[in-house]
Amino acid sequence: MFATRLVPVVVLKNLAHAEPLAEALLAGGLDTIELTLRTDCALDAIKLLSEKYPQIKLGAGTVLDAGIVPKLVDLGCQYAVSPGLNPKVIEATQKADLPIFAGVANPTDIETARELGLQTLKFFPAEPLGGASMLKALIGPYGHTGIKFIPTGGITLEKAPSYAALPEVAAIGGSWFVDAKLMAEGNWAEITKRTEEAIKAIAESSH
Repeated sequence: MFATRLVPVVVLKNLAHAEPLAEALLAGGLDTIELTLRTDCALDAIKLLSEKYPQIKLGAGTVLDAGIVPKLVDLGCQYAVSPGLNPKVIEATQKADLPIFAGVANPTDIETARELGLQTLKFFPAEPLGGASMLKALIGPYGHTGIKFIPTGGITLEKAPSYAALPEVAAIGGSWFVDAKLMAEGNWAEITKRTEEAIKAIAESSH
């Protein structure tokens, strides 16, 4: 799932944009999408994409309630992402055998997540928390445990390489290359271009 070490964090406002977005990302070399559950059409989009694009690894983002987890599995979701550490949500995903990347912001969060059996964590909101230098400092006491991170929140093309340089970063979550404005304009070619640029920048910075 993390071959390119890039995860698009998508806020989809129009169901008609789901397929052209998938095509644009695939054309750019990316086969995973995190669709955030922040819009009315998110669940419909997950269903549509899971049926039409079986090659795409589909995740649901902004998973805040345990009750939605069985439905996500039924719709074809392959992973879940949450902004924080909600034990009930984590328990529901583990029961459903659905991988979850839950959000952490500090050492206490990381230790709580490890106690809950999680090994790959979302570092959120990455940039406001201090960026790659903060994440590097956090990795210090935990790097030897094999823990991995997916930094997300405020990351840009320019900032991505500093995260990619950290071996403990499994992938980088971002929305700069799937910008809502580009989707609204139907500028799929620009999304493809930005996706290619992001993958290249991350690859060049990777260990």
